[in-house]
Amino acid sequence: MGSRRSFIEKVTVSAIGVPLIFNSSKLFAAVEEPYDGPVLRVAIMGLGSYGSRVAKAMLECKKAKLVGVISGTPSKIKDWQSKYSIPKKNCYNYENFDAIKNNDDIDAVYIITPNGLHCDQTLRVAKAGKHVICEKPMGINAEEGQKMVDACKAANVKLLIGYRMHYEPKTMALIKMRENGEFGKPKFFQGQSGFVIGDPTQWRLNKELAGGGAMMDIGIYSINGARYILGEEPIWVTAQETKTDPVKFKEGVDETIQFQMGFASGAVANCLSSYNIGNLDRFFMSGSEGWLEMKPSTGYGPIKGRTHKGELTQPHYTHQALQMDGMAELIFDGKQPLVPLDGEEGVKDMKIIDAIFKATKTGGKVELSL
Repeated sequence: MGSRRSFIEKVTVSAIGVPLIFNSSKLFAAVEEPYDGPVLRVAIMGLGSYGSRVAKAMLECKKAKLVGVISGTPSKIKDWQSKYSIPKKNCYNYENFDAIKNNDDIDAVYIITPNGLHCDQTLRVAKAGKHVICEKPMGINAEEGQKMVDACKAANVKLLIGYRMHYEPKTMALIKMRENGEFGKPKFFQGQSGFVIGDPTQWRLNKELAGGGAMMDIGIYSINGARYILGEEPIWVTAQETKTDPVKFKEGVDETIQFQMGFASGAVANCLSSYNIGNLDRFFMSGSEGWLEMKPSTGYGPIKGRTHKGELTQPHYTHQALQMDGMAELIFDGKQPLVPLDGEEGVKDMKIIDAIFKATKTGGKVELSL
């Protein structure tokens, strides 16, 4: 692989004797300087499909690197060791990972396990003195989430939640437009999040491991999206649950929930979360002076969006790569994203989910205080 200097020399030599038909300053500006700052050394806990996606994305990162793994499956550990050049001393299982306390090669652990395991694993990682990145939802209820926040504060480590959309370029552009008043006063948000789930034996349909069903996994995107698109917190929720397959979606595992949120400004949100309706990945917001639509709004990309001013043209980057580099900047430099993704942010979403579940049972309005 050649250096930047050799590349420039080759371009210069090849250009001799031919007309200069491009702006060389732009060409050289596009050749990025190598990163020479601190690198966040991460161990991934949970080597399933999403853990694999994060690991692959981290190959694109400049400020974060995969250096360790934690898994209950020895064969996966062996495969990841080979694929990502992970030393044996950085490999752990769920029984012995507390020993990361003595491993100076690991700065943070990204927990990508079933929701019901997040709280205990976060407490153990924090006790070991490592920063915690926890996939959403951060736990199975707000009580667990607050316990995680308190433990990380006591251990003086960061707790960050895997809200990858908080670094996605088109999403950030829309939030800035709203902050600049380009939509006027936000009045209405609609969020549709859902797909038809497959294997009925998977952990996402196990109440003990998942804490619920579609709401925990996919509905949380509409909850979080309503908050960052409208730019305020809900003060009440109402909700209605529909279940057509009680065999697949057992007690405590929601299939489809429609929910509404009200905000102090008078804005309202109407959202749909489902494990039995496909092609649901859309946000819409109407303001007094404009509107926005995102479809897809939270998928892995590319995200597509338009407003009353036209199509969004921000480039697509791998969401998880942006997230991990952004989290490295937050941990090392204190650089905060436009929308927070700390433990407190996660707890707010859990409080809303708790209230939605309560509303489906009572049939009434549940007040919120975030």
